[in-house]
Amino acid sequence: MNTLLAIFIGGGLGSVMRFGISSLVTSNFKHINPVGTLTSNIISTVVLGAILFFTTDKFIISSNLKALLVVGFCGGFSTFSTFSYETFELIRSGNYFFAAANLLVSIFLGVGVLFILARSI
Repeated sequence: MNTLLAIFIGGGLGSVMRFGISSLVTSNFKHINPVGTLTSNIISTVVLGAILFFTTDKFIISSNLKALLVVGFCGGFSTFSTFSYETFELIRSGNYFFAAANLLVSIFLGVGVLFILARSI
């Protein structure tokens, strides 16, 4: 399989998963709610950490499959642009506490999860 095609397929699958998770988490909210994006980003980080863990010396996967999963799926499943937009909208609507909490929780939880998973590699 061509690497670009693998990334394309993975990105599409990740984007659909992100939409589904975000829709489930935020379906009862009328205004900006970054919890759906946070959930998708953390799940994507866990998937990335698992892929990195299992593709070291334990299991060897093809470069196309790794591109599909890491660049495509995790790239499509996580989203910095939506995180940025939701944080901006929270600030613009005067929800400074929630904007700051979104920034801190997203960054520290995302990096923290990957750090914990990567330590076991």
